[in-house]
Amino acid sequence: MIRRTIRRRVRREELWNGNVEPPIRTLLSDREHIVRWAISTRRKYDERVPALDLAHPHLVVVRLRSQREVERWLGGALADAVR
Repeated sequence: MIRRTIRRRVRREELWNGNVEPPIRTLLSDREHIVRWAISTRRKYDERVPALDLAHPHLVVVRLRSQREVERWLGGALADAVR
């Protein structure tokens, strides 16, 4: 996530509606900076997801850990659903 954020900032890639990543220095001043948010919430679901999985065994939990896994998953059974 950090690598992606820095890459987007350096390349000034458009995120949506013309928005771009703010300057890296805002990491220190913006309490809602994406990097700070990711760090503060990274463990939020460590207990929640297993508890929900136990409470709702009929639901499928999909863990995608890389862009390659996302592409493979979307290209599989969901290929027709995302078109």
